Amino acid sequence: MTQATSDRAATTHKANLLDRFLMQGGIVITFLIVAVVATAVAEPRFLNKLNLLNVFRNFSFLVIPALAQMLVMTAGGFDLSVGAVVAVSSVVAATVMFAGLNAFPGMEVMVIAMALVAVVGVGAIVGLVNAGLVATFSLSPFMVTLAMTSVLMGIVLFYTQGIPVYGVAESFIAGVGRGQWFGLPVVLYLALAIIILCIVMQRFTALGRHIYAVGSDQRSARLSGVRTRRTMVVAYVLASVLAAITGFLMTSRLGSGQGTIGGTLALETIAAAVIGGVSLRGGVGRAEHVALAALFLAVLANAMNLIQVDSKYQALVLGAVLIVALAIERLLLRRKQA
Repeated sequence: MTQATSDRAATTHKANLLDRFLMQGGIVITFLIVAVVATAVAEPRFLNKLNLLNVFRNFSFLVIPALAQMLVMTAGGFDLSVGAVVAVSSVVAATVMFAGLNAFPGMEVMVIAMALVAVVGVGAIVGLVNAGLVATFSLSPFMVTLAMTSVLMGIVLFYTQGIPVYGVAESFIAGVGRGQWFGLPVVLYLALAIIILCIVMQRFTALGRHIYAVGSDQRSARLSGVRTRRTMVVAYVLASVLAAITGFLMTSRLGSGQGTIGGTLALETIAAAVIGGVSLRGGVGRAEHVALAALFLAVLANAMNLIQVDSKYQALVLGAVLIVALAIERLLLRRKQA
């Protein structure tokens, strides 16, 4: 009898450890390890240096808007306009650089800085509008950001007519888009810096705690003295600014401003956030887990390209992975509440 009780206790302890591991990022770690090992076995070209550099670049361009999505989702919202902000920012960056280089020839650093300021300004304005409509008028974040996506894409396509905007500074393309430090892409270092800043903000600042509080229970947060409206505004503005920076960096990679990029980013960033453990109900989410999820999606996309999976089926695979992650999250939540 004593032995049977001891065995049940040991089994329960192991199950609790497994649940804790999965709830604290184990899902995404498992997904990532399986994806890397399976891809390396199935396609030896995956471990080629040039291919790994491509994976890191794609990861960098995904993780920044994924962190933006995480901030808003943790605060209890959604931002479907991240892809549109990326596209608009790319066009704005290229337009400002083209005009600036004509007005100030030979002053590329200043022109690049001007473009960055313009891009951040655009992102901040979009974030303020989104937050104003959501926080002030209590409108649905889903509908507000969906409408913003439509507005932004309409503006950028009207302006560009679907034609890339050229005139990007060559030093920007060579130094950032194609540049490497110690054998790794420059954009990877920038992405890692943003990841670290998000981790610090979440764990060690009042803003990070307030975002968690608002996402967990907005009414309780308000009664506790948290300025919920201001917190929502900051979350949406930060998210749009991060998306704008992504568009700025993608311009350096593409060598032009393109209004057609970012079309699938809304789904991809939500997938990265959910796979990384961000709750759809708000109040839960960690930047490092979202970063691992973004790396997993970058590896998955690269693997499908290497084995020549049709683009239509790639979207199907992404949706299936997202459904599996949601199902696992729901199962773990039920076991925790049981």
